[in-house]
Amino acid sequence: MARLDKIIINDLHLFAYHGVNLEEKINGQNFYLDITAHADLSKACRTDDIDDTVSYSKMIKRAAFAFTAEKYDLIEKAAQAVADILLREFPPLQVVDVTVRKPEAPVKAEFGYVAVAIRRERNG
Repeated sequence: MARLDKIIINDLHLFAYHGVNLEEKINGQNFYLDITAHADLSKACRTDDIDDTVSYSKMIKRAAFAFTAEKYDLIEKAAQAVADILLREFPPLQVVDVTVRKPEAPVKAEFGYVAVAIRRERNG
């Protein structure tokens, strides 16, 4: 079995227009993403060459694009869009964990945030 190391992106702040309520789609709100991407990074550990790893800078740009390109009702769908683009555009990634936190969800309660977390694996 291949070694699976991790590339971690924590607290990626994005402003987007996801939500079931019309106000959420009109006004937008803050979201925070945590992304853990699993890949064999052993070659990069030996060579110290950017071409032997997956650039977290490029991952952030593509994740932000996928997350903000459309307006989704559910943060589950937004998380899936992020996982899909990362697995599609970065072949070394084998597994991607995406957590989407929504601290301003329109719920009448005191809370830090609501969130969904998904794990998607490369097929084949």
